[in-house]
Amino acid sequence: MSLTHIQSFVAVAEEGHVGRAARRLHLSQPPLSRHILALEDELGTPLFERTSRGMRLLPAGEAFLLHARRILAEVDAAVHTVRKVGTGPTEQ
Repeated sequence: MSLTHIQSFVAVAEEGHVGRAARRLHLSQPPLSRHILALEDELGTPLFERTSRGMRLLPAGEAFLLHARRILAEVDAAVHTVRKVGTGPTEQ
Protein backbone atom coordinates (compact mmCIF):
# COMPACT_ATOMS: atom_id res chain seq x y z
CA MET A 1 0.00 0.00 0.00
CA SER A 2 1.51 3.30 -1.04
CA LEU A 3 1.02 6.79 0.32
CA THR A 4 -0.16 7.78 -3.15
CA HIS A 5 -2.97 5.24 -2.94
CA ILE A 6 -3.93 6.49 0.52
CA GLN A 7 -3.85 10.14 -0.61
CA SER A 8 -5.96 9.22 -3.63
CA PHE A 9 -8.47 7.40 -1.45
CA VAL A 10 -8.82 10.35 0.94
CA ALA A 11 -9.27 12.81 -1.93
CA VAL A 12 -12.00 10.71 -3.57
CA ALA A 13 -13.70 10.14 -0.20
CA GLU A 14 -13.70 13.87 0.58
CA GLU A 15 -14.70 15.01 -2.90
CA GLY A 16 -17.18 12.21 -3.56
CA HIS A 17 -16.20 12.31 -7.21
CA VAL A 18 -13.20 11.01 -9.13
CA GLY A 19 -13.04 14.02 -11.46
CA ARG A 20 -12.94 16.56 -8.65
CA ALA A 21 -10.43 14.46 -6.70
CA ALA A 22 -8.24 14.16 -9.81
CA ARG A 23 -8.23 17.95 -10.26
CA ARG A 24 -7.39 18.38 -6.56
CA LEU A 25 -4.45 15.97 -6.89
CA HIS A 26 -3.36 17.33 -10.29
CA LEU A 27 -3.88 13.93 -11.92
CA SER A 28 -6.01 12.66 -14.74
CA GLN A 29 -8.93 10.41 -13.88
CA PRO A 30 -7.59 7.07 -15.22
CA PRO A 31 -4.53 6.87 -12.91
CA LEU A 32 -6.63 7.98 -9.94
CA SER A 33 -9.20 5.29 -10.68
CA ARG A 34 -6.39 2.73 -10.92
CA HIS A 35 -5.08 3.84 -7.51
CA ILE A 36 -8.50 3.25 -5.96
CA LEU A 37 -8.95 -0.11 -7.66
CA ALA A 38 -5.45 -1.23 -6.58
CA LEU A 39 -6.16 -0.22 -2.99
CA GLU A 40 -9.49 -2.05 -2.98
CA ASP A 41 -7.80 -5.09 -4.49
CA GLU A 42 -5.07 -5.02 -1.85
CA LEU A 43 -7.59 -4.65 0.97
CA GLY A 44 -9.81 -7.32 -0.54
CA THR A 45 -13.01 -5.29 -0.36
CA PRO A 46 -14.69 -2.42 -2.18
CA LEU A 47 -14.38 0.93 -0.41
CA PHE A 48 -16.78 2.90 -2.60
CA GLU A 49 -20.14 2.49 -4.22
CA ARG A 50 -19.94 3.82 -7.75
CA THR A 51 -23.04 5.84 -8.63
CA SER A 52 -24.06 7.95 -11.62
CA ARG A 53 -23.34 11.02 -9.48
CA GLY A 54 -19.96 9.96 -8.14
CA MET A 55 -18.51 7.81 -5.41
CA ARG A 56 -20.02 7.07 -2.01
CA LEU A 57 -18.12 5.44 0.81
CA LEU A 58 -19.20 1.96 1.84
CA PRO A 59 -18.85 0.91 5.51
CA ALA A 60 -15.37 -0.49 4.82
CA GLY A 61 -14.42 2.83 3.24
CA GLU A 62 -15.73 4.77 6.23
CA ALA A 63 -13.64 2.60 8.54
CA PHE A 64 -10.53 2.95 6.38
CA LEU A 65 -10.94 6.74 6.06
CA LEU A 66 -10.28 7.23 9.77
CA HIS A 67 -7.03 5.29 9.52
CA ALA A 68 -6.01 6.87 6.21
CA ARG A 69 -6.34 10.39 7.62
CA ARG A 70 -4.33 9.39 10.68
CA ILE A 71 -1.60 7.84 8.51
CA LEU A 72 -1.31 10.98 6.38
CA ALA A 73 -1.25 13.20 9.48
CA GLU A 74 1.54 11.10 10.99
CA VAL A 75 3.58 11.27 7.79
CA ASP A 76 3.15 15.07 7.70
CA ALA A 77 4.20 15.30 11.34
CA ALA A 78 7.26 13.13 10.71
CA VAL A 79 8.33 15.25 7.74
CA HIS A 80 7.85 18.43 9.77
CA THR A 81 9.88 17.04 12.69
CA VAL A 82 12.73 15.82 10.52
CA ARG A 83 12.96 19.12 8.68
CA LYS A 84 12.91 21.03 11.95
CA VAL A 85 15.67 18.86 13.42
CA GLY A 86 17.65 18.94 10.17
CA THR A 87 17.71 22.73 10.05
CA GLY A 88 18.31 23.25 13.77
CA PRO A 89 21.57 24.40 15.33
CA THR A 90 24.49 22.03 15.00
CA GLU A 91 26.75 21.18 17.91
CA GLN A 92 30.52 21.42 17.53
